[in-house]
Amino acid sequence: MKKIIEIHGMSCEHCQASVEKALNAIDGVKAKVELKKNRAVINLTKEIQDQTLRDAVTEAGFEVVSITEKKGLFS
Repeated sequence: MKKIIEIHGMSCEHCQASVEKALNAIDGVKAKVELKKNRAVINLTKEIQDQTLRDAVTEAGFEVVSITEKKGLFS
């Protein structure tokens, strides 16, 4: 399953790395943060609640705007 998290507050590569590290610390999450798009692309290998993802980003010091699920090969 793939999810997209829109994030406010990231302004540099350090911010990007902080969010990526926080998300990747969750078992079952493989995250790639895109600083220029202010989002994280999440690939889940097991069921993870949106609130768990939201909490990780918030604890890293950033604001989650939205979490959406992407379906299909090209989303």
